[in-house]
Amino acid sequence: MDQAVLKPMPTEKGILAFHQRCEAFYPADAVDASIGQQRKWYDALCAEFDAPSPAGLAREDGLVGGRIPIRRYRPATVSTETRIYYIHGGGFVVGSLDSHDAICAELADFARAELVSVDYRLAPEHVWPAAFEDCNAVLNFLLADGRPVVVAGDSAGGNLTAGIVLKARADGLSGIVGQALIYPGLGGDLVSGSYVEMAMAPGLTTADTSYYRKVLQAPAGNPFAAPLAAADLSGLPPTYITGAYFDPLRDDARLYAARLAAAGVNVTFREEPQMIHAWLRARHMSEGAREGFRRLAEGIAVLVGTG
Repeated sequence: MDQAVLKPMPTEKGILAFHQRCEAFYPADAVDASIGQQRKWYDALCAEFDAPSPAGLAREDGLVGGRIPIRRYRPATVSTETRIYYIHGGGFVVGSLDSHDAICAELADFARAELVSVDYRLAPEHVWPAAFEDCNAVLNFLLADGRPVVVAGDSAGGNLTAGIVLKARADGLSGIVGQALIYPGLGGDLVSGSYVEMAMAPGLTTADTSYYRKVLQAPAGNPFAAPLAAADLSGLPPTYITGAYFDPLRDDARLYAARLAAAGVNVTFREEPQMIHAWLRARHMSEGAREGFRRLAEGIAVLVGTG
């Protein structure tokens, strides 16, 4: 078999440099290491790609229900009552309030909106539905004061975003005015499409995806855990979805966007042609990532009413 098929790679120099820099902190076989080691590597990786905080932005940490850590971001200029609720990625295994702090700060500042991020429980110490329940509890907390919410998340956070938005619809909750799914894992079948074509993609492989699913132990076919399993997507809020071409999760984003559109949902879909999984971190060193992040921030701004 052609090596290019075995190991598909983008050609943009910035994203290739980003990938090389990532592997210096988080090796390609990281999932073979202990959970503790994976988290140490991931924390070091996140620190490597930290960025200066926007001028005038304030942060405040707190707890929801006396148990679930959250971080509130208030930019220097707030132009909407709508809040962004951000759920971080990390395969349900790694990640924290700090891992996506700079991303959250920049999104809040660009959209001129308050943002709240969540530090949900991680697997394998807490298998499904712990993370889902934590994220859903914070969503209900935010909706309780009557202010509109846009829910956003990347990778595993994109899965949790789609899941709790489906749960809110099932519960008859109002107030969610948008969702943004960033290279989300939505429960694709692992044996077709991009899961085969991009099985050995840089940054995330299909084997990695299978590993994270096994660690999480989510029930197969449950739409809150695998949103692509939902029979009906009608009535969901306006949605922005961004995927990466060189990513086994690519077709999850494509399929969900197509199904949302077919169900009458207002959906904007963008696929980054030279990007790999986790490209948000490359936004300050890759032209493609910089443009993708700008488009994402603009999409979220539209959802919150400032774009």
